[in-house]
Amino acid sequence: MSAQANSQTSMQASEKPLGRNELAELVARDIAPGSFVNLGIGQPTLVSNYLKPEQNITLHTENGMLGMGPAAAGDDIDGDLINAGKIPVTELPGASYFHHADSFAIMRGGHLDICVLGAFQVSATGDLANWHTGAPDAIPAVGGAMDLATGAKDVFVMMTLLTREGASKIVNACTYPLTGVGCVTRVYTDKAVFLTGPDGVTVRETFGCTFEELQELVPVPLKAAAAVAL
Repeated sequence: MSAQANSQTSMQASEKPLGRNELAELVARDIAPGSFVNLGIGQPTLVSNYLKPEQNITLHTENGMLGMGPAAAGDDIDGDLINAGKIPVTELPGASYFHHADSFAIMRGGHLDICVLGAFQVSATGDLANWHTGAPDAIPAVGGAMDLATGAKDVFVMMTLLTREGASKIVNACTYPLTGVGCVTRVYTDKAVFLTGPDGVTVRETFGCTFEELQELVPVPLKAAAAVAL
């Protein structure tokens, strides 16, 4: 058996696709210690619940906070302490607050190591479409996602691999309006982790399917990673 075939066979990391919380835990584990990170609205916010103190991760929120902790619950809920998605959050020791303009200066100035965003589509070369599907009632503006996509050093995407209709969200070219061009470096889905870039799409690991089964779902040529790269 060839090395490529061995790599494809051994990359299945679980028997079932990952759930939202399992995926969030995986993303949290992959974030390098000491990173400054922004978590986008929706599924990415779950990542904060799985970060460990020893990682020393500093979370940034678009509405003007550094040092955000996990989502708040019960008596910890403070109506004045929310993230950009209006979800009640907690604060960690040393947290700071600042003007919205200063928050965007952090985003645009290249001071974030990673942002984690949701997406409608990601292209084979890392283009991101995550703000508009063309629907008449869709959000009318791209918002801060544009600044995050172009300003962060690495852009991770969290999403289901398939739409409700069964179409792949990883595509040769995005058909929805773009948020950023060539910005996505890694895509976490329920069925696989993909590494994206100018040379195409590499599969790091799969969940609940083989490499061959994954390729049947995705209309983009896939390469199997020679070794796990975190």
